[in-house]
Amino acid sequence: MSTDLKSKFLEVYNTLKAELLNDPAFEFDDDSRQWVEKMLDYNVPGGKLNRGLSVIDSYKLLKGGELADDEIFLASALGWCIEWLQAYFLVLDDIMDESHTRRGQPCWFRLPKVGMIAANDGIILRNHIPRILKKHFRGKPYYVDLVDLFNEGLYILLRYLKSNLHPVLEQVEFQTASGQMIDLITTLVGEKDLSKYSLSIHRRIVQYKTAYYSFYLPVACALLMFGEDLDNHVAVKDVLVEMGTYFQDDYLDCFGAPEVIGKIGTDIEDFKCSWLVVKALELADEEQKKVLHENYGKKDPASVAKVKELYNALNLQGVFEEYENTSYTKLITSIEAHPSKAVQAVLKSFLGKIYKRQK
Repeated sequence: MSTDLKSKFLEVYNTLKAELLNDPAFEFDDDSRQWVEKMLDYNVPGGKLNRGLSVIDSYKLLKGGELADDEIFLASALGWCIEWLQAYFLVLDDIMDESHTRRGQPCWFRLPKVGMIAANDGIILRNHIPRILKKHFRGKPYYVDLVDLFNEGLYILLRYLKSNLHPVLEQVEFQTASGQMIDLITTLVGEKDLSKYSLSIHRRIVQYKTAYYSFYLPVACALLMFGEDLDNHVAVKDVLVEMGTYFQDDYLDCFGAPEVIGKIGTDIEDFKCSWLVVKALELADEEQKKVLHENYGKKDPASVAKVKELYNALNLQGVFEEYENTSYTKLITSIEAHPSKAVQAVLKSFLGKIYKRQK
């Protein structure tokens, strides 16, 4: 991604933000408009922007040449819809996890005067997405498919969020959410039971939480822009969801440096069903399992240290490296089986961004 293309991407953010702040559907007064602008600037354009930029990268690889200005704008707008979706998820997820930092700064809800207003802000972020799609894609032949694609992404995130529900969110919106919600993440005090955690459960959580919207959604947006029928690319979806399942933040949450990854990892304290704890349970002897059961999910630093010591004793860093290399080989094989060289290039580009990453 060239510096020039990234700067154009950021310019599109400012355009979309201005349109939303002046959208008559939201009926903002000056105070609420200022609040929403601050909230957007704090939560949407931060981070690496990989999901959004990947729409442009993928479309450019599919096209096989330089993009016209209108193509860059439309691909950027779709990329920003994914970044809006990410911001919506992170704002709510940080509340539920009681996290302290995100992207190298305090979580939005931790700011003075924000607090639980952040729950409502999350809903505002969610509702911006269909407004952007309607304004810029309503006349496109793939508009309905785009709406379906993002609705599916929102529904998948709702299933994850509902499974880890915080009461304040239920008051705001989620009592109206329908569908069968996963009941996998048992993090409530008094209900912690490591015996419920397994690799199959971890895989399902990851598919709901990250794989769809971080990996499949950017490529699906590019395919639709390129005029493709997504029904003809089920194999692409399978590879990307598999990619998202293999390459997770669990390892970095524990072993990554906060100044590099932009947050303080709290999976151990939060009793998360991470790949690391599931693998530890699989490899540990009875005495080591006892240490996990006694310390995993506790907030005090001594307990966290004991869990990390156990991870080191089990050489989980080495186990993860082997797992990562094996996953990479399997994915390359699947990618190279695809008949389209352009699609192969898109998938390999995605894989290259996440393999051996440090943040």
